[in-house]
Amino acid sequence: MSIYRHKQGARMAEAVVANGLIFLAGQVANNPAADAKAQTEDVLAQIDSLLAELDSDKTKIVDVTVFLANLADFDAMNAAWDAWVPAGHVPARATVEAKLAKPEWKVEIKLIASH
Repeated sequence: MSIYRHKQGARMAEAVVANGLIFLAGQVANNPAADAKAQTEDVLAQIDSLLAELDSDKTKIVDVTVFLANLADFDAMNAAWDAWVPAGHVPARATVEAKLAKPEWKVEIKLIASH
């Protein structure tokens, strides 16, 4: 089995490709002062870019975990999500409330996609 580590750093890789699957690290917003909807849109754009770099796209996502710092942001996150996810290609998904690494982050998304 070959394993490819994409954008590897000392602590983690942004993605790992193994056995035809892409495992994305948790993606967080580059616009931490924004509201939950805007942060989610930013994270989803990052996901689009990473998947494209790995010759994949959002239609190939199979599993997603969304971490919200506050479940009160569930509807705002879903507004961005629903506008982004392609009809007929919805993945399995879980959304949980979690304390994120930085207090200004409202959303973090981790996923698995097919290569």
